[in-house]
Amino acid sequence: MSNDKKQSALARITGSASAGILEICVFHPVDTISKRLMSNHTKIGSGAQLNEVIFREHAAKPFLKRVFTLFPGLGYAASYKILQRVYKYGGQPFANEFLNKNFKGDFDNAFGAKTGKALRSAAAGSLIGIGEIVLLPLDVLKIKRQTNPDAFRGRGFFKIIKDEGLGLYRGWGWTAARNAPGSFALFGGNAFAKEYILGLTDYSQATWSQNFISSIFGASASLIVSAPLDVIKTRIQNRNFETAESGFTIVKNTLKNEGATAFFKGLTPKLLTTGPKLVFSFAIAQSLIPMFDTLFKN
Repeated sequence: MSNDKKQSALARITGSASAGILEICVFHPVDTISKRLMSNHTKIGSGAQLNEVIFREHAAKPFLKRVFTLFPGLGYAASYKILQRVYKYGGQPFANEFLNKNFKGDFDNAFGAKTGKALRSAAAGSLIGIGEIVLLPLDVLKIKRQTNPDAFRGRGFFKIIKDEGLGLYRGWGWTAARNAPGSFALFGGNAFAKEYILGLTDYSQATWSQNFISSIFGASASLIVSAPLDVIKTRIQNRNFETAESGFTIVKNTLKNEGATAFFKGLTPKLLTTGPKLVFSFAIAQSLIPMFDTLFKN
């Protein structure tokens, strides 16, 4: 079975960056809502309580004014999201090409040509997902702005970098543990849909609608698989800088006070909100990269 057509590095960077920019413009408020729901430690029993969890001290303001309070940390979010999408969507094809070059026979012999190809795509996504922790400080600052703005106490970006240093990488192990299966499921679900449902032999030649369909499978699988670790990661990152708490302590206290179902808090909103966001950016990136590759070659 042939490998997919290779696109240039410039096309991968441009296509992925464009997807990140479009995603942040459309979905940042949705991401804020999801993070605040995951950070909430109490049970929500009414619409009024939900309103207070989402809008906090702005819960009593008129609706339009409340909506505009859902854009905290936009600068951090834009920096993080664009870099993340370039790294993830643009970097996975390079990791996939490495596996195709060096381990294609091993995968094909163990799983068969079609499944082996899809699993190489999934494994490449997992490797890229682990390396994504290099961008963790920007993610930490974004989440704190969204869920715990008091942690900044008037400090700007460079002051926080100077004061906190490597503390901004707190929770890196849990982040890597969440990213590895999450990215495996994202790229694996996408590849299996293209391979077995859409019957594509060259994934790079997928149409916009085919990319959209396969992205739904990949995004849904990713969100479900990574949900428990995402809750732990968010709770580590949303605390004040000086009140750090280990992931294992959070797991113990969460099980004790909220039960095992707490690790899936925010999953339904994530599937309904973050799901479309991930589908949107993933499908856009997969469609734009080949388009830019053709454009740059002409």
